[in-house]
Amino acid sequence: MEDALRKTMTAVSGRQLDDALSDLGWLDMLDEMPDTAIPLVFRLLGETGAHAPVLNDVVLRAAGRDGGGIVPLPFAGGSWVVWERTDEATSALSDDLPIHRVSRADPVPLGAGRHALGWWLVGTSRAMLALARQHALDRVQFGRAVASFQAIRHKLAETLVAVEGAEAVLLAAAAEPDDLSFLLAKAAAGNAALTAARHCQQVLGGIGFTAEHELHRHVKRALLLDGMLGSTRELTREAGARLRAKGSAPRLAQL
Repeated sequence: MEDALRKTMTAVSGRQLDDALSDLGWLDMLDEMPDTAIPLVFRLLGETGAHAPVLNDVVLRAAGRDGGGIVPLPFAGGSWVVWERTDEATSALSDDLPIHRVSRADPVPLGAGRHALGWWLVGTSRAMLALARQHALDRVQFGRAVASFQAIRHKLAETLVAVEGAEAVLLAAAAEPDDLSFLLAKAAAGNAALTAARHCQQVLGGIGFTAEHELHRHVKRALLLDGMLGSTRELTREAGARLRAKGSAPRLAQL
């Protein structure tokens, strides 16, 4: 299944991918085995750089509604957006995604959506790390591959630690699901993606800031996904406020 999904996501994106996932039984997978379907599909979206409006399905299903439609979603800064099921991109938030701002809407369950976005961010982070690692191996300065420089190694290692840590938090949240666990998992994944974007861009140097290299697409995608359903900064503050009001912190993972 993973190979088939990866092949499909490499070939098509947007509405075509939305239709292809539907043909592959995405909604049935979401109903029957969400713990497998969500990490697999959203991680591969990040790794391949493809996109599809399937976050709608996750949120709709969590709200007890039929998939295949759209639903207003909260975005960073107190705004709301809609991820349309079309290929008509808007420049309001992204130049390649059909997302546009809408007026404030009724609250929707966010836990499952944050779980899905967490895996998408982890996949995007791994894609950026792979690009930076390959560049470090290929790029030669002073007669040596830059991968041999300690500063480069530190950047790549710090990125890997952040990504592995975020993935561990996502797995722990799925094992004992609740709203706070998914909130923290999304925050950890967002932090990992922002760390990856910063470090990998530095590893690539000047080329990492241009449209000539693939990295910039993943960086922009990471920034957008971080804002969906609450940014890393907002979610961290919300978690702190909740725990301060409660006066204690729950055990989120059995160590």
